[in-house]
Amino acid sequence: MARRYDSRTTIFSPEGRLYQVEYAMEAIGNAGSAVGILAKDGVVLAAEKRITSKLLDTNAVGVRREKMYKLDGHVACAVAGITADANILINTCRLAAQRYTFAYQEPIPVEQLVRTLCDNKQVGSLYVHSVGVKICPMSPCEHCVEAQGYTQYGGLRPFGVSLLYAGWDVTNGFQLYQSDPSGNYGGWKATAIGANSQGAQNILKQDFKDEITLEEAVKLIIKVLSKTMDSTTLSPEKIELSTVRRDEDNDEVMFHIYEDTELKPLLDAVNDEREKEKEKENEG
Repeated sequence: MARRYDSRTTIFSPEGRLYQVEYAMEAIGNAGSAVGILAKDGVVLAAEKRITSKLLDTNAVGVRREKMYKLDGHVACAVAGITADANILINTCRLAAQRYTFAYQEPIPVEQLVRTLCDNKQVGSLYVHSVGVKICPMSPCEHCVEAQGYTQYGGLRPFGVSLLYAGWDVTNGFQLYQSDPSGNYGGWKATAIGANSQGAQNILKQDFKDEITLEEAVKLIIKVLSKTMDSTTLSPEKIELSTVRRDEDNDEVMFHIYEDTELKPLLDAVNDEREKEKEKENEG
């Protein structure tokens, strides 16, 4: 039945489904997982890197930082899905954040940045400007009169990527959001996207607590990845980990991506725990 209704994003099935959007979700489900945890003093993001070849230079641009991106001074994100699609959305976010800062001389609120991008995804990534077809990261401006009508026609597809946003602003403090190809977004205390996301969600439901600290969140997020990744042992080449926290002394939001030397002791501790658990199971 789906074959008759999945050729375009603009065709509803008799059940009221948009199959192309569901297929985009499926693409994310097959990608490396990403997990986010909101702590009382920061936000932690972690993602699985899938190295496709041993010959790949893990220090090269685009490989060393495959999943974590800084959007603005106070906002960062982790991605799961098609990286090429993620690059478009990330550049759109960065441009929207800079335009807001230029206009109002203050950082854009985190939720407003997420909503701006999700409006863009839902309406379509291209707007018809009076000067031609250009990417417009903001909500339709005076040049975008035909935007809504343009996106009712075929030729565009959903972005095959889901994002986790971590940030801080004066109004709401630390925040964690997730968005998907449909344009939906929501705030979360802890969430996971990508492969085995359901299993990761189950572990988070059991072990997450409201007053969790940043240090505890880092340990929990590594534990979640260790139980949901296909790999038997964790290594810095397979995981990216980052935190968003606030430096009270300098009144600055700090986005920090863990280097291999920082990440290795944390992963080794989890690997040792897994070995002990296996030994106990074998003895039992």
